[in-house]
Amino acid sequence: MRKEKVIENILWSIALPGFAQLLNKRYLKGFFFIGLEFLINIQANFNEAIFLSFYGRIQEAIEVTNFQWLMFYPCLYFFAMWDACRDSGVKVPLFTYLPFVFSAYFVTVGLILSPEVKVFGKLLGPVWLPMLFVIPGVTIGFVLKKILSNFT
Repeated sequence: MRKEKVIENILWSIALPGFAQLLNKRYLKGFFFIGLEFLINIQANFNEAIFLSFYGRIQEAIEVTNFQWLMFYPCLYFFAMWDACRDSGVKVPLFTYLPFVFSAYFVTVGLILSPEVKVFGKLLGPVWLPMLFVIPGVTIGFVLKKILSNFT
């Protein structure tokens, strides 16, 4: 297997959690992730929030979002990406999971803070602020991975 397979799997998981598992012939797991994604997406009204956010109607996006359901989404999303990476048939280095884990943590925090936190005076809401929180999550995950890899 080539390392390109890992990238392919991650990109398909970004498109929809579960797709990469289907590519890896892990059908039960793939359909399970897809089912969970649909359940959470529908219960959280996430597609409506995305739609409203793209039109700049952030307060409306906040109002239609069921945050209790949407808080499950980051963990499902990043776990499905990690699982696709791990299951790609390519040997992944130690601590490769850390950027995924910290992204899930930070996106969840971003989601919790999204109804209140403004960036440069603008409310970003339940779509854009959590996406912005991926940056420190990935960064901290890679830094910790590098530090811990030096000790093993």
